[in-house]
Amino acid sequence: MRKVLIITYYWPPAGGPGVQRWLKFVTYLRDFNIDPVVYIPENPDYPLVDLSLCNEVPEGITIYKQPIWEPNKIAGFFFKQKTKRISSGVIHTKNQSVLERILLWIRGNLFIPDARKFWVKPSVKVLSKIIETEGIDTIITTGPPHSLHLIGYQLRKKHQLQWLADFRDPWTSIGYHKKLKLTKASKKKHKCLERLVLQQADKVIVTSTGTQREFAQIRKNSIKVITNGFDRAFSGIRSLDTFFSIVHIGSLLTGRNPTKLWAVLQELLMENADFKNSFKLRLVGVVSYDVLDAIYSYGLEQNLELVGYLSHAEAVACQKSAQILLLIEIDSEETKCIIPGKLFEYMAAQRPILAIGPKGWDAGTIINDTHTGFVFEYKEKEHLKSQILTWFSLYQKKQLRVNSKGIEAYSRSALTGKLAEYIAWE
Repeated sequence: MRKVLIITYYWPPAGGPGVQRWLKFVTYLRDFNIDPVVYIPENPDYPLVDLSLCNEVPEGITIYKQPIWEPNKIAGFFFKQKTKRISSGVIHTKNQSVLERILLWIRGNLFIPDARKFWVKPSVKVLSKIIETEGIDTIITTGPPHSLHLIGYQLRKKHQLQWLADFRDPWTSIGYHKKLKLTKASKKKHKCLERLVLQQADKVIVTSTGTQREFAQIRKNSIKVITNGFDRAFSGIRSLDTFFSIVHIGSLLTGRNPTKLWAVLQELLMENADFKNSFKLRLVGVVSYDVLDAIYSYGLEQNLELVGYLSHAEAVACQKSAQILLLIEIDSEETKCIIPGKLFEYMAAQRPILAIGPKGWDAGTIINDTHTGFVFEYKEKEHLKSQILTWFSLYQKKQLRVNSKGIEAYSRSALTGKLAEYIAWE
């Protein structure tokens, strides 16, 4: 059985979508004659924690840990709420305090590519011994944090092995880079490191065709698209909400603020008494102040339920009981290639998806191809209103359902099969 070393920062008890991808790959790799060895930090500073995910770590997996020093812990000691928010991606663009601007400048310019850079050198040292002891012939680094790819680069130089760099998100083109107050020198350094990893890795994995196109301008060799997916254990329908629920799972960060949707919902509440009595907007996870202010400004507070963070199992249950599942992405050129991991669990939940994002969005293509919902641009209003009314009418008749096709290609097992083939591909 082939041994593969997987180097990841996010691992249970980390919460959020970043942990799901490689937790599930590790779960299924042994079905394809690959024995995964996992390397993780011993004392990470996770912005979200989900202890229930510890129960999903497969038995018998070899896991190595190495202490990590993270400057966020020092800043968090003095400014806990602000650093927690920044590290989780909730970066407010309006009314930033002087302290927030300073912390963003420090994060962006002193810690390149990110604040986990101090884990690189000690990891290379300890992993060199592990590679020899375990007989590893392939290593996989997954980012963000993209500093982990620098571990792969150093190990590739020292050892005769294969290195796969997995990008769950883009690097320099991702939206929050613009908010980090990077100097010209810092931007250049990020670009150089990105080019180094893309050109030196033996193989590169991305989660969308948009990222594949972007990276193809830098890298001439193989770039494989392997999306995120869903676990069959969580598929299927349970009893639905009795009210007409539109449910969003996950963080609603600054910029994911579809004001046309809030306006449509306001109109429906004013025009349709049945809708007003039946409708509930349920938001599960972190919601930025900017988004909340917009929702309140459209008078939706009486029909709003702020659930807060749920464990993964609880979030999946919430998806399966929703009448409509809401998927939102920032309306920008940079986010066209972003496919939220929750999309695939939405698909498995077999509930209609209401998606709002940029024109040419890769996630929208998947939704259209699988017949799992409808996709709208931020500027659309009348078609959006018409579709919500159509869904509401079907809800009243107890006929609201989705007839999807081809979603099995996005099961975790099928995707792990693609990964195993790519590992073995010469």
